[in-house]
Amino acid sequence: MQVAVIGAGSWGTTFASLIADRAKTVVWARRPELADAIARRHENPDYLAGFELPASLGASADLEEVAGSADVVVMAVPSHGYRAVLERAATAIRDDAPIVSLTKGIERGTLMRMTEVTAEVLGSHRPETIGVLSGPNLAKEIMQGQPAATVLAMPDESVAAELQLVFMGPTFRVYTNPDVVGAETAGAVKNVMAIAAGMADGLGFGHNTQATLITRALAEMTRLGVAMGGEALTFSGLAGVGDLIATCSSSQSRNHRVGFGLGTGRSLEEITTEMRMVAEGVKSTEGVLALADRHGVEMPIARQVGKVLYEGASVTESLAALMGRPARSEVEMLGRL
Repeated sequence: MQVAVIGAGSWGTTFASLIADRAKTVVWARRPELADAIARRHENPDYLAGFELPASLGASADLEEVAGSADVVVMAVPSHGYRAVLERAATAIRDDAPIVSLTKGIERGTLMRMTEVTAEVLGSHRPETIGVLSGPNLAKEIMQGQPAATVLAMPDESVAAELQLVFMGPTFRVYTNPDVVGAETAGAVKNVMAIAAGMADGLGFGHNTQATLITRALAEMTRLGVAMGGEALTFSGLAGVGDLIATCSSSQSRNHRVGFGLGTGRSLEEITTEMRMVAEGVKSTEGVLALADRHGVEMPIARQVGKVLYEGASVTESLAALMGRPARSEVEMLGRL
C-alpha cells in the first residue's frame, strides 16, 4: 500500500512518520525546499525542528505526482486551503483510493465539514470511503514516542479496518467508528473550546475553572453534533472528550495559545502574526456559530469566544456574561444532550 499525505505541517508530517515503516509513504510539501529537507535530511525544520524523521519517508512538491501514485490519500492541510489543494489534486487521485482527512475545521462560507468538501470535489468517489482521523493527537508528544490513540471514522467499516492495520503502531492505537459526522464535528468544535480554555489559563484560573469549562464545552459540542446527525456516544470517546481534554489542557495546542494570549490582554492580530501554524479555532468559530444558529442549538461558551474574536469584547466581559446566565437545573441540561 502506498499512502500520500497531502500537507507537511506538524501533524501531517507526524502522521506520515508514524506509518512510513508499514506502508510506502510520501508527504507533499507546498515549498520545494521543505520537501527536500524531509526527503534528504530527514527533518522538518519549519514545524518539527529537532525531530529525526524516518529515512523511508519520501517527500515531494509535485502534488499531482504524489496524489496520483497513492492507494490512500490523507489530507493534512488547513481548512481554509483544503478545497483549493484538493481541486488541484483531483484529476490525479484514483477513484478507488480512500480519502482520510486530518483537518479539524469548518469551511468558511459553505459551512461544510472537510469530508463534505471532499465528496463535493471528488464527485466520482464513493462517500463511504471518505473519512476522518481525529483524537487527542498533539504532534510533538507523538513524535517523542509517547503512547496515544485516535479514531478513524469512515462509513465503510471494511475499508476502515484495513486502514486501521496500516495506521496503528506500537505507540499509536487506532479505533474505528462509522460516525463521521460526530467525529468531525467534535474535532472542529473542540478548537473553539480550546480558545476558551486558553483564556481561562491566561486569566490565571485553576483546575476548578478548567473542569467546569471542559464539562460544559462537552455539552455544547454534543448538542451540536447530535443536531447535525452525529451519535451522542462518539462525543464520549477519543474524538470527543479525549481530544477536548488534550486541546484544552496543553500549551502545545495552537488554539489554547491563542486563548492564553487573549486572556493576558494581547490582541488577536499580535498573537496570530507571530504564529507559524494555523489555529483552526480562530476561523472555525464563525462557522460553528453559524451551524448552531442553523440547527437551533444553544452554545454559550462558543458564542462568547466569537464575541472576543470578532466583536471586540474583552475576555472579562465574556466571562461575566457566562457566569451571569440564568440559574438552571443540571438534570434539565443533561437531558437536553
